[in-house]
Amino acid sequence: MAASPLFPALASKSESEGGLVLAPRFGADGTITCVTVDADTGAVLMVGHMNAESLALTIETGEGWYWSRSRSELWHKGATSGNVQKVVDLLVDCDQDAVVMRVRVEGHGATCHTGQVSCFYRRIPLGQKAADGPVALEAAGGERRFDPATVYGKP
Repeated sequence: MAASPLFPALASKSESEGGLVLAPRFGADGTITCVTVDADTGAVLMVGHMNAESLALTIETGEGWYWSRSRSELWHKGATSGNVQKVVDLLVDCDQDAVVMRVRVEGHGATCHTGQVSCFYRRIPLGQKAADGPVALEAAGGERRFDPATVYGKP
């Protein structure tokens, strides 16, 4: 990722870790990880990825923008579903290769494309053994807020 006026390259590790200039360290694929959490409850809603353009748009608009690695396209969260993420706080980690975004979700109040409030709606119970067969999942709470077939026009 080449430096830009918005995200300059910093000369040293100490500038990156101790300075007050955002200089994201994008990975080889041009993205950084974004953990998105509910601003009121602290619940993890989703994990996504941002490239320079989506990070810049998030900062500029105050709404969640991502880079979809599976579709190779810019993605404004909620543009189709109406579940727009309004950013309350945007934090960068110590070495500037990940962000945490605290949001309030408009629309149905759901983040996951399955209609769930959070993408993390299943738990992996610990203590399962390989000899017992496939690892079982269990519901982790939450509720489906919308029917994906209705919102997206496909199951």
